[in-house]
Amino acid sequence: MRAQKPHPELQAFMKESEDAPAFHELPVEDVRAITTDVFAVEESVPIEEVIDRTIDGPGGALPIRIYLPEGNGPFAVTMFFHGGGFVSGGLDSHDEFCRVLVTESNIAVVAVDYRLAPEHPFPAAVEDAYAATKWVAEHAGEFGGDADRLAVAGDSAGGNLAAVVAHMARDRDGPEITYQVLLYPTVSQHQDWESVDENGDGYFITKEDLMWFDNHYHERDIDKMNVYASPLLAADFEGLPPATVVTGGFDPLRDEAVVYADRLEKVGVDVSHHHYDDAIHAFVQMAAPPFEFEVSQEALADIVDGLRTAVK
Repeated sequence: MRAQKPHPELQAFMKESEDAPAFHELPVEDVRAITTDVFAVEESVPIEEVIDRTIDGPGGALPIRIYLPEGNGPFAVTMFFHGGGFVSGGLDSHDEFCRVLVTESNIAVVAVDYRLAPEHPFPAAVEDAYAATKWVAEHAGEFGGDADRLAVAGDSAGGNLAAVVAHMARDRDGPEITYQVLLYPTVSQHQDWESVDENGDGYFITKEDLMWFDNHYHERDIDKMNVYASPLLAADFEGLPPATVVTGGFDPLRDEAVVYADRLEKVGVDVSHHHYDDAIHAFVQMAAPPFEFEVSQEALADIVDGLRTAVK
């Protein structure tokens, strides 16, 4: 399930950050700053057009960022929900990744700046993610998007939101989701997994970090049992859209994501599961500047292939 060591590029990344304090040792404000600063660049990847705007969300004005590719639309649209443990991350932390995703796929991307915990615990992020997806389904034509080719995607906590939005769209009769891309998603709020014990120390994100993020996101323990917080607990996986699921051998979230992919497959959902046995958590985001790692770009190519095939 994993190699003897992480990929050399990822080892170098971990070496540079090994003296930094762990997330769970820091104030929330510092974690948020680090999440953005790690992926900051001096010059952004150019794309055709970027539109920052707000829409009406469940908690008030909800910022989104629309990325448009070159050419004439209407374009397929991918909703993107950023990672960061539901506590950190935002439009800027994943800006370069969204730009690269648009460039490589020729698909429009709509990134959602959902509300963060602990100020806004569960289900605020879920409500925002679903509301933004509904808005795009109703207004895609206004920015050159095609609501009939609508995918959801996200990494880590954002992978959770992408999976949950797929469940909600099925449960609430829309909007129609064509495809889902789940990058090492957190789909269970329980840390009783072999991969957490195996990779919970020394591989970028720790077991203590996961607990810290979870405790900020869930105001009440009972919320951890809600299927829209832990979609792996859902009784019914039928009727969910086809999926790409990406996992890494050195990721604490590996096992729950693998089981989630298996649950989808068991009910006949078409799943492309790409496992990188030498990868750590968050590695796909490193396909973009300032890193542009080879192993990350390989994963991005697999993601793009699945997306383009699904929404062609």
